[in-house]
Amino acid sequence: MAFDPNLDQKIFAETIEFEGSNIIVGVFSYNDGPKKLQLSRERVNADGKASFAKLGRMTKEEAEKVLPIIEKAIKSM
Repeated sequence: MAFDPNLDQKIFAETIEFEGSNIIVGVFSYNDGPKKLQLSRERVNADGKASFAKLGRMTKEEAEKVLPIIEKAIKSM
């Protein structure tokens, strides 16, 4: 069965902005299944347009700013 975006319910989402990229912390439930935490990154180009990028590694600054948002997201699970 293929992924159906209509079945993906966003419970929580918050974006943390950094120079050149954003990190999104979200909680989603697919097809009324268990709530799951998702971390993703968006790269922001010179025009200000954001596009999906692999999160990969985070700097210390990113981790310090993301951690409190993760804790906030966990409370919504």
